[in-house]
Amino acid sequence: MELDKMDENDWKYHGEGNKSLVVSNVQHARVLRLLKYSTEDAENSHKTTEQAFRHIQNIVDYSQNVMKPLLGEKFVHNGEAVKLPLDFVRQLSLKVQRERPESRCDKVMDTFSGCALCLPNLTQLSSCCCCREHRPPLCIEIKPKCGFLPSSRYVTKEIKNLVCRFCMHQHFKLAHGKWKRLSQYCPLDLFSGNKQRMSLAIKHLIEEPQNNFKIFKGGECIYSCKDDADVLQDLDELAQHLRPYFLPSGSLMNGHQSSKVVLNELIQVIVSALLSSWDPRKTHLSEGRVRCEASLLHRDLLRNTNHSLPKDCVLDKILGTQMLDDLDIEGLNPLFKRVEQHLQDFPKERSSFQIDGPYSHSFLEKIQKCPPEDDGSIEYAVGKVHQYRVAMTAKDCSIMITIATCGEEDGLDQSLEIQPSKPRFTYSVSILDLDPKPYESIPHQSRLDSKIVNHYLRSTLPNNQELANQSVFLGWDREGEDCTLVFHPV
Repeated sequence: MELDKMDENDWKYHGEGNKSLVVSNVQHARVLRLLKYSTEDAENSHKTTEQAFRHIQNIVDYSQNVMKPLLGEKFVHNGEAVKLPLDFVRQLSLKVQRERPESRCDKVMDTFSGCALCLPNLTQLSSCCCCREHRPPLCIEIKPKCGFLPSSRYVTKEIKNLVCRFCMHQHFKLAHGKWKRLSQYCPLDLFSGNKQRMSLAIKHLIEEPQNNFKIFKGGECIYSCKDDADVLQDLDELAQHLRPYFLPSGSLMNGHQSSKVVLNELIQVIVSALLSSWDPRKTHLSEGRVRCEASLLHRDLLRNTNHSLPKDCVLDKILGTQMLDDLDIEGLNPLFKRVEQHLQDFPKERSSFQIDGPYSHSFLEKIQKCPPEDDGSIEYAVGKVHQYRVAMTAKDCSIMITIATCGEEDGLDQSLEIQPSKPRFTYSVSILDLDPKPYESIPHQSRLDSKIVNHYLRSTLPNNQELANQSVFLGWDREGEDCTLVFHPV
């Protein structure tokens, strides 16, 4: 990519989050992440070129030196910080503005610094040698969220030990107009390792994607959140896109039946990719931490199922990193105050504690060598604060599963085939959105946690009855059926 020959017409809008906007290259498998600022104070709040470049380099360093060792080399792509021509950035901002969702237009793209993060486009396989049928690759993006219940002795509200944060937060967001419908997705089902629970979780993500589920075909987003959409119509349109991948061309199934089969096959492929691992060992999950009372699954299934994840699968790596938050925000808040008081007395030690970086190997050592028990030291408090920040990154990350069909003539190791009669895919699994969480956001997280829990108790207590007699999989129970997947490194 020649930075001095950048043309805005070679790039298209790809998506955006709260703090950055993403564009993808039409010809090359690259994306650019550019910073965003509030429209109310864009000119005053923007960073200088040096500040913006340092900010983006911090993201690269954090991903490379902290998250990659914790999550695994094969899953993390840290990218590189680049400086772009300002004229290109300004023309690009004008080009993508009309494609942005109205709900995101309260912030504008940074057109002052010219700095961006360049990453591989994970919606495409880098070298798909076995795609002889010339179908563009599919990519599924999932934000799994927090996959466990806290067991900290510092938790003061029992409901936090019974209902997961995501399910409680849904009620809070609905009341404040963030969403018009509740999602029935529960992260604890996805992280359970049980294929039936995982399938139900993905089904619920498909039915109500919000910001947590997207599907791309050939790099183009074909399915995502549409708050005012007709869900059934959207699902039928999605099934039409997916039909060539999962149904034979001569299939005689009718529209509704084939849509159901196609979506179900997609779910099985996603489950298989999430559980894929070369390590035969299992990580067994504590029974009390994998059952959310808000989940629609029948309690007998939750009680009588052995919950475990294949060691080193993507969900196992994410969950292990999330569980660095072993105190909960209620237990962490006093330690944050201990650090704050110490920094007031000794402000020069902020840099030695690496509060604002650099995110080097020594930062990772502070996390890994934190004492197991509180000895009253400032080192313990700093270590737990850093552990919490890393756990928050893992709770807000995204998983990208990119799959492509393999032709019958492709020479694949027969031992890798799960069911030779099923569609055969090559795939890659990646983790992204691994930015460091600001140290200063911890008091906000504490207040937000209290608001979410109190709202949930007020809004659901009168109706807090067990959701009995729910269908386990609403007619989509396909436990045990798999598609063929072949590991394909990016």
